[in-house]
Amino acid sequence: MSARKAESPSTSSSQLKGQSMCDHVEDMKLSNYDNMGEADLKKLEKQAVRRLDFAILPMMTMFYLLSFLDRANIGNARVAGLQKDLGMSDRQYQVCVTILYVPYICAELPSNLLLRKIGPRYLMPSLLTLWGLMVALQGLVTSYSGLVVVRAFLGLVEGPMFPGIVLYLSSFYTRSELAFRVAVFFSSASLSGAFSGLLAAAIIHMDGISGKPGWAWIFILEGIFSSLVGILGFFLIPSTPQELKFITPQLKEVLIRRLEKDKPSSMSDEDHFSFKEVFRSLKSPHVLLVFAIFYMEGTVLYGQALFLPSIVNQLGFSANKTQLLSVGPFAGGFIVTLTASLFSDRIKSRAIPTVLISILGVIGFSIYLTSEEKYTRYGSLFFTVPGVYAAVPPVSAWMANNSEPHYRRATSIALGFVATNAGGITSTWLFPTSEAPRYRKTTIINLTFTILIIVGAGINSLLLNHMNKQKVKRRDEILAPYNIDSDDEKDSNARRAWVELGDRHPDFKYSL
Repeated sequence: MSARKAESPSTSSSQLKGQSMCDHVEDMKLSNYDNMGEADLKKLEKQAVRRLDFAILPMMTMFYLLSFLDRANIGNARVAGLQKDLGMSDRQYQVCVTILYVPYICAELPSNLLLRKIGPRYLMPSLLTLWGLMVALQGLVTSYSGLVVVRAFLGLVEGPMFPGIVLYLSSFYTRSELAFRVAVFFSSASLSGAFSGLLAAAIIHMDGISGKPGWAWIFILEGIFSSLVGILGFFLIPSTPQELKFITPQLKEVLIRRLEKDKPSSMSDEDHFSFKEVFRSLKSPHVLLVFAIFYMEGTVLYGQALFLPSIVNQLGFSANKTQLLSVGPFAGGFIVTLTASLFSDRIKSRAIPTVLISILGVIGFSIYLTSEEKYTRYGSLFFTVPGVYAAVPPVSAWMANNSEPHYRRATSIALGFVATNAGGITSTWLFPTSEAPRYRKTTIINLTFTILIIVGAGINSLLLNHMNKQKVKRRDEILAPYNIDSDDEKDSNARRAWVELGDRHPDFKYSL
């Protein structure tokens, strides 16, 4: 049976009406929008996206900056005397770092599946407010066991944030725009690495105030600030495009129509939670491949994030100079992350930028492994940090781009960050002080993983290209059960095809 071609994310605005996935959009006054010339329409869309950027990206960037800062500041606290003051061995310190990721990982998938139900405007600020309290409590602990308990609760409330932000942004932006927006908020991770060094260098001078050591004030002040930002988030974060503030109804309409055109299945009122979507994500080969890439990326990434101050310190620099020298590599990572992700969106490719970025990491780890001179080793960090950090936004966008509808995408994104944080757990055991400052075994592992990321990106790109071709060849066969040729006026069968097939729909083109 020959099935009539359903509209794809690349269809025109006029063609889209037959595939409309939101009934409320059909009820809006669309005459001005539909009758607009292509040049005027593009100008209006550009204006709408620019307003959208100003409406949600600053808060998402601040949320993630604080997430990374509050999770990784234990590295700065260690340099400032945390481990010594609490009488912890290297193994106990590693347990304190590791314990955060266990509840962190467990919270990621359930929270992503609940995000739409609860609403981002309630869930995300609540999480930030709570984890700010947890961070501040770290400054009050007086024992190893107390620090372990607080960090476990910190992981539980911090875990949902990264996958939640990626899922949240994917509900506002089209697939070709996502990598740069992920980069904008994720680059705050490298910025937080630089900022945390400067902040810690200043805060440790409060040592002795109210009888507390400098490392305790790092936790207390950063935790209080996080909670205040979380409270502010209740008033500034919209859950849907309809709730956007300071944007005209016409621009909201443009944003909704763009999303409907780009992701027909996710914009449907028929898109409800089902465990089938969770299992469909788990069975998708491209999701599993990116899962493996995320694990290796997480191992290398968190090793740099959590231990870079210790690495610099053990090269032979003083504690205060270490905090300041940690700034440079992270600042370089910030610039490369934004540039590479903008390039990724422009060329509409995720594999190519991932490979090019990872080559920087290969160069950096190779230099660190083969050099004996401390300044050369320090210089290699200007390759490794950008070569690790900058790959995360394209890979994150890759996972989000290729899973539909909403709950399948929510599952895939969460799985990616489960893998990332499993890598984070691995990284906490790779930097024993006894192997400092060379960390030969660890550097070989990081070098190997970075090379495998390049290989994995290439394999995934070839697989997705093959899957795209197969869907085109089998188009009639795939759509035959939906009887699209005998569809009603509302295109109910075509809508059902989009919702049930999602990214397996023959008109859905996987991003390479």
